[in-house]
Amino acid sequence: MKFIIAVIKPFKLDDVREALGSIGVAGMTISEVKGFGRQKGQTEIYRGAEYSTNMLPKVKLEIAASDDIAAQVVETIQTTANTDAIGDGKIFVLDLADATRIRTGEAGETAL
Repeated sequence: MKFIIAVIKPFKLDDVREALGSIGVAGMTISEVKGFGRQKGQTEIYRGAEYSTNMLPKVKLEIAASDDIAAQVVETIQTTANTDAIGDGKIFVLDLADATRIRTGEAGETAL
């Protein structure tokens, strides 16, 4: 099993969620986060004054996937969230040792 963490631009969330649903992803956790990467934030103008923001709004997706579809999940996120602009985000893939469904006690891939 794999644990996939993706940080994407907020306006791409609906497209990514739809695309993941079409390949069989049954669930995910979504968090609104702030952060920065190589672009180091951005400069904006508010009421004529220029100011710098260090943290940009992003959306973090957390998905537990079986080994069978993990590569397809990563590819789907990458192609759907891509805008060819700086700040598109990152995808991290970790090995997931175990998962347990609280309601039934099922463990492993059957808990997904």
